[in-house]
Amino acid sequence: MDQHASHAADNRRVEDVRLITGAGTFAADWQAAGQLHACFVRSDRAHAEIVALDAAQVRAYPGVRLVLTGEDAVQAGHLHAPHAFTYPGRNGMKARAPARPALAARRVRFVGEAVALVVADTAAAARDAAERVRIDYRDLPAVPLAEDALAAGAPQLHDDVPGNCAFEVEAGEEAPVAAAFAGAAHIVHLKVESTRVAPSPMEPRACLVVHDAAQDSYRFNVCTQGITALRKQLSDYTGVPEDKLVIEARDVGGGFGQRTPAYPEYCALMLAARATARPVKWVSTREEGFLADTHGRSNIIDGKLALDGDGRFLAMRLDWINDMGAYLSPVAPGHIRNTVACMTGVYRIPALYETFRVALTNTTPIGSYRGAGRPDIAYIVERLVNAAAIELNMDAADLRRRNFIPLAAFPYKTPTGSTYEIADLRGVFDKALKLADWVGFAGRRSKAAAAGRLRGIGIATVIENTGPGNSPIDEAEIVLDASGTITVYVVAKSQGQSHETTYPIIVANALGVPPANVKLVECAPGTQLRGSATTGSRSTVGAGSACHLAAQKLIEEGKALAALELNLEPSQVDYAQGVFSSAESKRRITLADLGKAKPLAVKGGGAFGATFPNGCHIAEVEVDPETGRPEVVSYCAVDDCGVIIHHGIVEGQLHGGVVQGAGQVFGEHMFYDRQSGQPLTASFLDYVMPRAGLIRDIRAEEYATPSKISPLGVKGVGESGCTASVPVLVAAVMDALRPLGVTHLEMPLTPSRLWQAMQAAAIRG
Repeated sequence: MDQHASHAADNRRVEDVRLITGAGTFAADWQAAGQLHACFVRSDRAHAEIVALDAAQVRAYPGVRLVLTGEDAVQAGHLHAPHAFTYPGRNGMKARAPARPALAARRVRFVGEAVALVVADTAAAARDAAERVRIDYRDLPAVPLAEDALAAGAPQLHDDVPGNCAFEVEAGEEAPVAAAFAGAAHIVHLKVESTRVAPSPMEPRACLVVHDAAQDSYRFNVCTQGITALRKQLSDYTGVPEDKLVIEARDVGGGFGQRTPAYPEYCALMLAARATARPVKWVSTREEGFLADTHGRSNIIDGKLALDGDGRFLAMRLDWINDMGAYLSPVAPGHIRNTVACMTGVYRIPALYETFRVALTNTTPIGSYRGAGRPDIAYIVERLVNAAAIELNMDAADLRRRNFIPLAAFPYKTPTGSTYEIADLRGVFDKALKLADWVGFAGRRSKAAAAGRLRGIGIATVIENTGPGNSPIDEAEIVLDASGTITVYVVAKSQGQSHETTYPIIVANALGVPPANVKLVECAPGTQLRGSATTGSRSTVGAGSACHLAAQKLIEEGKALAALELNLEPSQVDYAQGVFSSAESKRRITLADLGKAKPLAVKGGGAFGATFPNGCHIAEVEVDPETGRPEVVSYCAVDDCGVIIHHGIVEGQLHGGVVQGAGQVFGEHMFYDRQSGQPLTASFLDYVMPRAGLIRDIRAEEYATPSKISPLGVKGVGESGCTASVPVLVAAVMDALRPLGVTHLEMPLTPSRLWQAMQAAAIRG
């Protein structure tokens, strides 16, 4: 066990007792004196003009205090939702960002879009009154599928987005790729879809807004992944200065990227709080979550891989269609940025080129979702590699081994501009093959066949970029007060990552004190600390590293203060295990006593780039030919996420990510009717969520190469599980069905889809 885990051997987490005993404080738990309650009226159709909206009777309904419509949002100037497609696109193209009023004005563009807001004395009264708002629509043709939306003559969502194409961008160089393909001995081609999913965190979205008329400021209690990004987005959306926006969150029940953006509902609630001069609270229903919270994935990728006669990779080309839903989301560009960063995967591919077309459709907008493009790029790259192994009649492991980026090549500059810092890909790979008993699979397959089951094996070797955020610097503040308490302040926000355990361990290790002596405060209201939200598996790399550096600074400044107390020069003062002392004197003073004599506050931090965790996952799946039911019978994972601070938390993040990816593979899918644009999977009656028995056992081992980007040597881990599990589980299922002649299926791999594919293969022959 490494030194950073010395205080965490029992794997207990500080948060657990509060959360499992129901003592947490989530967004819906916040109350304010005199608060009113809000309910949104939402569009029941995918594309239509608003001909008339009659709220006169609703305003007279008992208990109703206010009704807001799109015209109110337009008058307030809450029109332009922020987005991050701010870089130049193909041939210098600028993103076409359509207006998105906080409440829909004149037209609705997806089922669930907020059209009006009713504010009443009670939540029940607001709901009852909202049902009485009368809206007359003129229906328009809907295009819920991205390829349909980009087709010539498709119905247009926005006048200022011709062809429903909001952005086009490219990466890499086209000419070298074309030359490599022209001379290739083998070319494999595959078109796949990374299906649209609904993140579905445990905690439904909620927001309480209080307007302070004297200060003309707003206070939010809201579920968020970090206050700095949300504060800036709200400011950009509404024109309210950032210093007039105070955001507070305590416990957050899951994020997965969905808690990052400034939703239009929050802006509408600001208008309501100001107009009523009362706090206004809104708690989403689960149905609203399916309809209005950002969705994830929804990418179509057309890929080609060129190889020479010896199975060496020469070039790869990927053409993407990125479905963004009806509007651009502020956190959606990760789908492009991250896929470019990791396009070469773990392989040495000399020539790379990819194009992206960002499509707008009559569907819920897309945002970041656990991995934000990393599982998508891993999925297409690994499926192409598997297709190449079949084309060349090679073992899938041997083909990978032949094309890995060698350890001596790191730091490795990819053809699309990333620099992978350090990874022992071969070491991780060999450990995973041994853990999974790769060479013994043939015997297990024969045994399954004798029992009437189809068994397949899949392998995925993946790498991902983690660490960069939207802030140029990450800061932490440590306060040593008169009680001797060490309090750490950061602006990253946990939604299940256990920061209350990890960050105190980091500070305690640096100071040589027990973690119980350190308290963490995240996103303190009004804080001006800089830093990024907890997104992209970056919080320990960024905020954690800042905690470490702040602790070191506390020691140095503490030495100067201790020298005054001990009548010594600072150079004569040593520090260890919570005590300042000197070899020239027997006098000493503890850190706690120093705080009593002179409270001390220090800030520390820095700029931290991308780390590149990587791993090899191997899975085996058995399919019942009578029912099509797939069963994951073995799952082995070896991951390099750098130095481990707390092994239990890392294991939990890995397991959660693996199962979340399995959910997409085997069932999760937001499905829309192609003609009407109506969502057909908008509740847990229709939308399949992963359950505890989906993967019964995950055998996981670590293989660490310490990062040099972080002073802690850490790399990200939160998204590693789903980055690998999506391609590996699909590979295992396809391997099981390949002897029957089934060569390609799209997710989700439901029993029905597998059964139908097997029946069709039997008919063919």
